[in-house]
Amino acid sequence: MYLQHNKVINLRLAAANIDGLLIMPGETFSFWRLVGNPCGRRGYREGLVLKNGRIKKGIGGGLCQMGNLLYWMALHTPLAVTERWRHSYDVFPDENRKLPFGSGATLAYNYIDLQIYNSTPHPFQLRVWLSESHLHGEIRSVCLPEADYEVFEQGHHIRHEPWGGYSRHNVIARRVLDRRTGEILREEVVTENHALMMYQPFLQAQQ
Repeated sequence: MYLQHNKVINLRLAAANIDGLLIMPGETFSFWRLVGNPCGRRGYREGLVLKNGRIKKGIGGGLCQMGNLLYWMALHTPLAVTERWRHSYDVFPDENRKLPFGSGATLAYNYIDLQIYNSTPHPFQLRVWLSESHLHGEIRSVCLPEADYEVFEQGHHIRHEPWGGYSRHNVIARRVLDRRTGEILREEVVTENHALMMYQPFLQAQQ
């Protein structure tokens, strides 16, 4: 229970460095440049971290939840994600999963970063905050966006590997729609995901 409490503290510390940030035209947001080293002397506490497919305790644990949120929000804007690292391991089954597999972004100080570039002529503002039970976020702009975005997965499959385990794969894509008419302007591939599964998948019986 204390690890969950510590994660909330870690997320609040990171949010204090991000909330209200303006990404001006031509600028790049870097998670670690803003947040800095999540070490104990800066108030960060021990939380859960994923390393080489194993859940362990580590100072600053839980910050990947912030990376997941920022990445998901950015995919629904014209901002360009220029650096994002996928999770190499799929640790938990899909029960209660709200977003497609592989739609998050992992972080590790200071070499596995999340970077978002503003190629538009307008500034964008990041808002992130915590309530009693949730991490929240918004990306704001001074101009009403011309497009809406729908993020979805394609080609999801699970593969039984020769060494006996399982791996999971998909493609994250998005539709860009005209905000006024709803017309699909284009579909584009965002990223591919490949992860080793750390649990036994449910295999449907052959009919």
